[in-house]
Amino acid sequence: MVNPFELQKERVLVFSPEPANQFFAAYMLLVGLENFHVEMGPQPNSLLVRYSIQHYSMEALEKALAREGFHLEYSLMDKIRKHLIHYCEDVQYHNLKTPEPRTKNNSQEIFVKAYELHPHGNHDDTPKELREFK
Repeated sequence: MVNPFELQKERVLVFSPEPANQFFAAYMLLVGLENFHVEMGPQPNSLLVRYSIQHYSMEALEKALAREGFHLEYSLMDKIRKHLIHYCEDVQYHNLKTPEPRTKNNSQEIFVKAYELHPHGNHDDTPKELREFK
């Protein structure tokens, strides 16, 4: 089972310095979203966002901001970090849809099915006329 605290994400969005004050316009846009918390970030031109991956993803958020004309800061390390975040959130989101494996409660059922798949008893591949010597 997935720990509910692992679903809550806290990320910093750093905007490029130009155009000026775009981070404030993004703040005004994001503050109205449901199940989403946004506040001024720890760095200049940044926002601190908190969300659940059940509702949002960093990748979708960045794409939506880019479509609206916002420019995020992208250094080489930022790109690597963002790709890692996108991958991890995608895996976590898809794992939410995967049912929990039932192994402890149905171990007998597993062995019964495995036994059914293996041939057992008298299974001789020799043709019948060669087996019956007369």
